[in-house]
Amino acid sequence: MARARQSVTFTDLLEVALRLPWKVSLGVAGISLLALHLLAAAFAPTPTVTTVADMGGVVIHQAIHMGAFFFQFVVPPAFLIGAAVSYFKRSRTICLLDNTRVANGPAVASLTWQQFESLVAEGFRERGFQVTEKGGAAPDGGVDLILARGQERFLVQCKQWRAQQVPVTIVRELYGVMAAQHAAGGYVVTSGRFTRDAIAFAAGRNIELIDGNALTALLGESEKSGAASRRALPTTTQVASTPACPRCQEPMVTRVAKRGANLESEFWGCRRYPKCKATLAKI
Repeated sequence: MARARQSVTFTDLLEVALRLPWKVSLGVAGISLLALHLLAAAFAPTPTVTTVADMGGVVIHQAIHMGAFFFQFVVPPAFLIGAAVSYFKRSRTICLLDNTRVANGPAVASLTWQQFESLVAEGFRERGFQVTEKGGAAPDGGVDLILARGQERFLVQCKQWRAQQVPVTIVRELYGVMAAQHAAGGYVVTSGRFTRDAIAFAAGRNIELIDGNALTALLGESEKSGAASRRALPTTTQVASTPACPRCQEPMVTRVAKRGANLESEFWGCRRYPKCKATLAKI
């Protein structure tokens, strides 16, 4: 029974570690090892028990010591292994991304769905997003990646469909999850194309559709290569009526006022918020 409990605890910790950046997991491994070791030493068993009244305190003292002693062989290894796996996975993805940028590199459509999601995640990282990969083959509620930039969160659904067009049902599913999780926006990324209904539904809903051509631009250049790579991602849903930010010239997105006299009314806001807080009234 104890062994089964230990296995579940280790597995849960490892799953958490795999979702964190490898540097964070490595730091947690080191800090937890030191903290648990010091805690175990501080609550080392006392040599004698003087009275019956002291028995309760001794039991608690011993329990803390045993817990800290036990978990120093569980928590740090789980996060250390998670850091190592995340590091090598990230290294392979960066290598794969570099290979897709060369003329004779592997075609995106030939990748597995796991490679495709990791590749898209790396593309967003190079655009300055913090990326959390959901991972796994289990139902994901329409979300494969969670992006963060400043105080805003964006949801991403990846569809590696080589021949079919992505239908409107996929975009609607993502929009429902966005509403439930109060996300600022979303992306649907595919190596193929989108149907007309999907494009029409996404328009004006803070959902950007990245098809095969736009995906090439997303993966084509590193953010370090110049200012051009930091511009807005080309998408199927960008139309001529979308205004540019008056300060930084980024395309603006539709936002909804959450307070003030214009509560729940729509307006244009810069997509780089909170770095740029420029707004425009919708006409």
